[in-house]
Amino acid sequence: MNETIALVVTGGALIAAGTVLLLSRPLSRIVLGTVVIGNGVNLLLLASSGAASRAPLLYKVFGPQRISDPLPQAFVLTAIVITLALTAFLSAMAYRAWQLSGSDDVQDDVEDLRVAHRAEHGEEHREEARRPRERERRARRRELLAVGEEDEQPGQEGVSRRLRRAGSHYREARRRARAEARPHHGRAARSDEDVADDLWETILGADR
Repeated sequence: MNETIALVVTGGALIAAGTVLLLSRPLSRIVLGTVVIGNGVNLLLLASSGAASRAPLLYKVFGPQRISDPLPQAFVLTAIVITLALTAFLSAMAYRAWQLSGSDDVQDDVEDLRVAHRAEHGEEHREEARRPRERERRARRRELLAVGEEDEQPGQEGVSRRLRRAGSHYREARRRARAEARPHHGRAARSDEDVADDLWETILGADR
């Protein structure tokens, strides 16, 4: 019983340490975390193998005290082979990353950063783009109302001249609205460009 508790505690500690290593950026630590987690899982498989000195196979031929449970051992052997293959793959990946960039740190993906930036600031940009259009509509409505009030007053200039003046006022209001919206669009474009000024440097480790 004490041996089983020791295996469970040791396996849990190894899995916790391996999880901490997996959450780090360097690929070398990720490789070590994979190995440590694999060893912890193997210990937990051995600890959960059932009652001690109880053999599920060949119990009529040999005494149960001479045979151990072979099923957890087969699981552990398979897990060792899988962990070895995964360790070799991650080691090759870490070596290749070190050859290309001089560092094995895992950098943030540029497209993930761009998607997150759009999700965060997309609504703000749409709101800023909507405001000039609303101001433009209100200015046009005021001009049309002003033209209608002038039509009700007798003795004023012709309708065509008033319409031309209203059109010029509307174009002037539209030009002012566009001029006010231009800085917002410029800031939005610069924020998109600042996500990754140099794509190659961002992928190969600009943070080092």
